Amino acid sequence: MKYSLGIDVGSSFAKAVVLGEGILLSYAVVPSGGNFAEAARKVAKAAIEKAVLSNADISTNIATGYGAAAVDFASRTVADITCHAAGIFHLVPSARTVIDIGSQFCRAIKLDDDGRVANFVQNEKCAGGSGKFLQVIARILHMKVEDIGALSLEATHPVEFTTGCAVFAESEAVSRIAEGASPADILAGVHKAMSAKIANLTVRLGLVQDCVVTGGGAMDIGLVRTLEAELGARVLVPEEPQITAALGAALLAH
Repeated sequence: MKYSLGIDVGSSFAKAVVLGEGILLSYAVVPSGGNFAEAARKVAKAAIEKAVLSNADISTNIATGYGAAAVDFASRTVADITCHAAGIFHLVPSARTVIDIGSQFCRAIKLDDDGRVANFVQNEKCAGGSGKFLQVIARILHMKVEDIGALSLEATHPVEFTTGCAVFAESEAVSRIAEGASPADILAGVHKAMSAKIANLTVRLGLVQDCVVTGGGAMDIGLVRTLEAELGARVLVPEEPQITAALGAALLAH
């Protein structure tokens, strides 16, 4: 059997997927930390061991993502947008728009009928539409990022942020806390500010259904629901939205 490995080294998390003849056998996710090369080795080892394989069993591999250049054992590297497209199209063949909400960037990607990238737009250096915004607010509220989504759905009076910038929003969130705003209302306001930026990117690209949301931000149910409301359209979320680029890399390697 031919085994392939896909590695996606993001700014916050490294992901790896092992395929056997194109079928998903295992995956792993670990924090990227301050050493992308070490994170790549660690996540690849974890995914290979979960598949009950050894390095010698892997026929070929592809690295992608923010830290792909640091993966010194990769057969080659491929742009993460291409890998996201391949991974999503494999999971959802009807997908024509992909919204990738990562820690560093947010991108809207348009796919053609064959699952190839037809066009894309990406946020600029501002983190306002990316997962970094959620990390900043979670730190202020002394809570885990994974707990944000459910809590935000309990909001009764979402805070209106006057800025879409993550840096200025941090100061604004502190002010709202001092004024007595609840964490749920602050989080709902953050989701609304983020969704406005993400929706703007998607509208610039041209929303075509089916629309799939991927990346770490897709694991935040509150953000997904707010984005649906902002877009006025249903969005789909893969079962494991963090691994789609790694999956695409493994598929391309296969």
